[in-house]
Amino acid sequence: MLLQLIYDEDLAQASYLIGCQAAGEAIIIDPRRDVDTFLRLVEHHELQLSAVVETHIHADYQSGGRELAERSGVPLYLSDEGNEDWKYRFPSEKLVHGNEIRLGKIHIQVLHTPGHTPEHLSFLVTDGAATDLPGFFLSGDFVFVGDVGRPDLLDEAAGLVDTRFEGAHQLFASLRDHFLTLPDYIQVWPAHGAGSACGKALGAVPLTTVGYERQVAWWSRMVREGDLDGFTSTLLADQPDAPLYFARMRRTNMLGPALLGERPPMQVFKPAELRGRVNEDLILLDTRSIAEHRADHVPGALFVPEGKKFATNASFAVDPDSDKRPIVVLARDQAQACWMRDRLSWTGIDHVLGYVPSLEGLTAGPLPMVAPGELTRVPDALVLDVRTAHDHRAGRIPGSMQLDIGRLAFRIDQVPADRPVVVHCQSGNRAAVAASILRARGRTDVRELEGSYQGWVEAGCPSVPAES
Repeated sequence: MLLQLIYDEDLAQASYLIGCQAAGEAIIIDPRRDVDTFLRLVEHHELQLSAVVETHIHADYQSGGRELAERSGVPLYLSDEGNEDWKYRFPSEKLVHGNEIRLGKIHIQVLHTPGHTPEHLSFLVTDGAATDLPGFFLSGDFVFVGDVGRPDLLDEAAGLVDTRFEGAHQLFASLRDHFLTLPDYIQVWPAHGAGSACGKALGAVPLTTVGYERQVAWWSRMVREGDLDGFTSTLLADQPDAPLYFARMRRTNMLGPALLGERPPMQVFKPAELRGRVNEDLILLDTRSIAEHRADHVPGALFVPEGKKFATNASFAVDPDSDKRPIVVLARDQAQACWMRDRLSWTGIDHVLGYVPSLEGLTAGPLPMVAPGELTRVPDALVLDVRTAHDHRAGRIPGSMQLDIGRLAFRIDQVPADRPVVVHCQSGNRAAVAASILRARGRTDVRELEGSYQGWVEAGCPSVPAES
């Protein structure tokens, strides 16, 4: 048996390949939309893809399951559990609790494990060539290393009311009836790691065991002792702010992600061709370093630095539901531009027209910054903290307003348009992205706090301590 993790740090998301070398078959679980990655991996192991499977309707990224199944001509297996509000709306093979997927000598038992979402499935895997005992549990967003999947995402991101409590109760039952009944030696392979907004305390290691979680997980004693109220209150407390693009991801993944197919080469623009068009009939993504962006910015451009969090930052800045304008990215060549286009598709940002290799003639000098000691000299300034609500409560600048960067573009009307705005995060990266969003949406006096909150503290400026 072959079990391989395919992990992305940007989304803190895990896909899996399970292969039976004897039968020459493989399946992929929870793929992203860069489907060539998975096809190359299957080919590398000299296997044939026989199926694609998903654990649940994802809210944090655009699923590649439909794309991969279509490209490879294999069945796509999706959950048929949950009520009508949680049914996939496009053709697939349906899975319910107790079903089994066979892959040569490998047996994959389907378990309905609701809580994070009502239709959620987990997969208990037995390597029949070695033993009749199950050995691996692919838990999706049900159980993480040191944590469990949050049940409040749809309350937070889509405005639903109090689904979190029913979800917490379902999660408690799933842990009690399915997870804690498994032998201690079972390996647990989750769909997310540290940095994901799908939980609040995810571990930074890729796997755990049932026995380890039984001993050390914060929830284990409560579930064993039947403390549903304690479990619910602890689970729901201090969850990170859910980015509001999650509602769009959940909807499109349920209805069926658009099929990308073979994508054409990117159109190449000269800087002069973009003059007068940035933030008018197109969106320009400035992908340089934060230092380069601050030293010589492009008016109206969105700052989305190329790097480990490229897709995540772009999802904060661009909402393809409300803004259909084509996107041009700053990229050195066709290869880098295509890499960026692929990454943007991970959160459903598909309207990428082309790239520009230089910003010559488009830039307008440095951006305004405010030193911590000078903040009080900015008349009537609004200090905008784009960290999470939890970080804001832990320590903040007196009088600051908190609006998580994942919500800023969707709730920008909450930011006054008639006052100077000084933006900060913890160290400065998210603040630079947030400030560009504000400028692109018409705020004319937007500045960034030098060093952000970390710089404020290091400068000895007054802070409001953590709430007791």
